[in-house]
Amino acid sequence: MTVRDPISVPDADGRARRVTRRFPLFTRDTARPEGGGRAASGAAPAPARQWPILVVLVAVGAGLLLTALDQFRYGTMLVGVALLGGAVLRWVLPGVGMLAVRSRFTDVVTYGLLGLTIVLLAMMVQPNPLLEIPFLKDTLHFTVSS
Repeated sequence: MTVRDPISVPDADGRARRVTRRFPLFTRDTARPEGGGRAASGAAPAPARQWPILVVLVAVGAGLLLTALDQFRYGTMLVGVALLGGAVLRWVLPGVGMLAVRSRFTDVVTYGLLGLTIVLLAMMVQPNPLLEIPFLKDTLHFTVSS
């Protein structure tokens, strides 16, 4: 009989089985996140298998290029929209390849919140903001004057 770790014991057939919910001291591998398989068949070339993350990365790259070309607001808005698009792809598609990092819920919430935050902040950039939040100015004056 082989006992693989200190929290597994042999059952009646001699196979090691876990008797506790504690994690073993050393993990041997990690589980792939749900949806972390290929986005296209194995016969497709590597870029085609990972098209969801490539779409998001190309959009982020274009946003960074716009930002570098002195179009800060539009560039950062494109970065945020790319993250929102990544959240939508992660939510809708069953397999998104390397765009899947954690569970589907965690990825959608993370991509969505980051994308929405970046878009909203880009819309509030001075001068001539596209979005004005009235209580934000009062909050800033209150915290600075106190």
